[in-house]
Order: sequence, then structure tokens, then C-alpha cells
Amino acid sequence: MPSAGIHRADSLLGAADRLVQLDDDTVLSAGSFEASLRTAGGAILAVDEVMAGKAKNAFVAIRLAGHHAEASTAMGFCLFNNAAIAVRHAQQRYGAERTAIVDFDAHHGNGSQQIFWSDQRVMYCSTHEMPLFPGTGSISERGEYDNVVNAPLRAGDSGETFREAFDIAILPRLLEFGPELIVISAGFDAHKLDPLSNLNLSEADFRWATHRIMEIADVRSAGRVISVLEGGYALESLALSVATQVTALMQS
Repeated sequence: MPSAGIHRADSLLGAADRLVQLDDDTVLSAGSFEASLRTAGGAILAVDEVMAGKAKNAFVAIRLAGHHAEASTAMGFCLFNNAAIAVRHAQQRYGAERTAIVDFDAHHGNGSQQIFWSDQRVMYCSTHEMPLFPGTGSISERGEYDNVVNAPLRAGDSGETFREAFDIAILPRLLEFGPELIVISAGFDAHKLDPLSNLNLSEADFRWATHRIMEIADVRSAGRVISVLEGGYALESLALSVATQVTALMQS
């Protein structure tokens, strides 16, 4: 989902130390374009490995994050929407008719929602803090084909509320949709130690969510899951959360 602004900015980056400000949060350096291509390539490779049966699931340890990037607009630290690119690749290369994105980043994935708003082949599901950047993600935002499921949380909510939102709003819809591939937008900034949100999740909550997604994948998509890293800005809790999810994926 490349942005025209990214291409223009890339052409302006002549000096190695030059920076281009796309918005208040998103800055390009001379290496940003190549780094973004590599992150998108990692998501594509994960799809190839899983869809070809070489791996049952995959975790893509990448930066930059991607779920705020819209079809033609980079924003919110995100240049390319890696989860959306993975889904489009699965559709175009492997003919996937039903693909789902499950996003538990603390911030709503406005880009993923915008890209697939009118695509009945894709379900986008999200838990996120609200109100919080980028200001989207209300329950009433449902997609053109009722293919968007938003379960917003409030500042201060704990893992108990997060799990309840998953159990009531997201998991039944995901099971009913029956995706051939599930892409997790794995943002870990909902952790209680993260400075960019006000949620109180722990590594145990991320492990629980991963296992529940995998249970549906085992029933509906032959276990095919790829997880792409999104947010997470406290290094210790990010490392612990990633290790917890990778361990959960390895246990499938």
C-alpha cells in the first residue's frame, strides 16, 4: 500500500543525514524507504512460507509498524501497511477468498480498516483504546459488507475486559467468517508498562489471545497464521510480549 508521498519524499532524500517530515509523527531518513520495503517483504515471505505449507505459522519481527498507513497516505509511524500487503499477496498469489486481520494494538488500525472497508473477502477485527490516536474505531464502523469488527476499550481497562471483548465481539465473528489465513497485527503497546497507551494488559493476555486465534485457525484455516509486529515502545515489555507470542505460535 505505498504512498505517493513516500515516493516523493524518497526522491528528496539526497543527503544521508536529511530528514523529511510527512506528518507530526512520521519522519523519513535516507534509509527509510529501503527499510520499509524490507518490512513489507518480510510479511510477503511469511505468507509464502505458510501458504506453501513450509511453515504452519510465522512471526515477522519488523519495524516500521504498518497498520496506520492507508492506501495512499503514510501516517502514525507507518509507511507501508504490512498486514494489508500480506493479505493482498495471499489474494493475488494464492487466490485466498477469505482472509482476516486481527489487530490488538492499543491504537486502532485505521489504515487496515480503510483499505479493506469495501472488500467482502477480508474481515478486519480490532481491540484498541478509545479515545486515542488516530480517533477511529468506534463500534458503529462496520465496513460496507459488515466485514469490520471494532471492540474499543477504555483507558484503564485490564486483561479481563480485553478477553471479554475478544470472546464476545471478535472470536465468534472470526469463526463464522471462516478465513483461509489469519494475519495478526501484533501491537504490544497495550501492555501496562507501555508509555503510549493507558491499557493494562500483560504478556499473559497476549498469550491468551494468540492461543484463541490459533484455535480458530486450526478449525478454519488449517492453522495458517502470520503475525506482523506493530506497536510496542517499552523495550522490556515489548521483548517479553514478543517472546510470549512466539512461544505460543511454536506450541501449535
